[in-house]
Amino acid sequence: MSTTKLIDGKAAAARVLTQVKEDVATLKRDGIEPALAVILLGEDPASQVYVRNKILRAEEAGIRSLEYRLGTDTSQAQLLNVIAELNADPGVNGILLQLPLPAHIEEARALQAIDPRKDVDGFHSENVGGLSQGRDVLTPCTPSGCMYLLREACGDLSGKHAVVIGRSNIVGKPMAALLLQAHCSVTVVHSRSTDAKSLCQLADIVIAAVGKPRLIDASWLKPGAVVIDVGINRIDDQGRSRLVGDVDFDSALPQVSAITPVPGGVGPMTIAFLMKNTVTAALQQAQAQRSQSEAVCLSIY
Repeated sequence: MSTTKLIDGKAAAARVLTQVKEDVATLKRDGIEPALAVILLGEDPASQVYVRNKILRAEEAGIRSLEYRLGTDTSQAQLLNVIAELNADPGVNGILLQLPLPAHIEEARALQAIDPRKDVDGFHSENVGGLSQGRDVLTPCTPSGCMYLLREACGDLSGKHAVVIGRSNIVGKPMAALLLQAHCSVTVVHSRSTDAKSLCQLADIVIAAVGKPRLIDASWLKPGAVVIDVGINRIDDQGRSRLVGDVDFDSALPQVSAITPVPGGVGPMTIAFLMKNTVTAALQQAQAQRSQSEAVCLSIY
């Protein structure tokens, strides 16, 4: 019988959201109402589901949610105007631009237009740079959720060898930075890596974020490794559509000490940490405003 520990992302996300709800209640008692604005362009079905789930979680946590649904034909200038208005609105603490965007929109330019203090996705270069320097900034939600799961599964991560499979700006790179902050030895493998499989076989921790269904099987993994599977891939399985990860779960299960399932692993953590980032942003903005008011008062005297 396998003694592998399944890492339950749903239960972990529920714990994070319970804490977020308590934090929101505390902020409201101090006159601060956290608010999240979500911008969605077009009619992509998956994006609509994601946005609906994010707004639902926000409302459950007591966070005020604002939806901006824009047509596929929205111009770059129109999108930037919406972002500028939200940046200037003191009642909005977090801004989320749902990806992917229509092909005619410059993604990097749109993300860079968001005030880094309201960038609850952690994609602005100010936050990306701050993360690499170890500063206290808003960090991408999926890697943050992965770190929470790892700490629950492993305890102290110091000295462990972590291999991150994938180097995307959304997961791979920030994941590596967070693992370095936790004092891991970190290897990032990708499509140009030489013998990525051998590198993975040395890892105490494997983060799979490459977007290829069931790429990593037991032969890639050291016995007793901890595996966090970020991949969400829809495949046809004997005529039925189903979701699988980047890891061949059935193959890996007897080999590892702990693993996230797909679905039910990392996915719920992403939304939970979006809510957490929104509360953090609201608190930081309130503190900055308070400090500014005090500075004005001092300047008068």
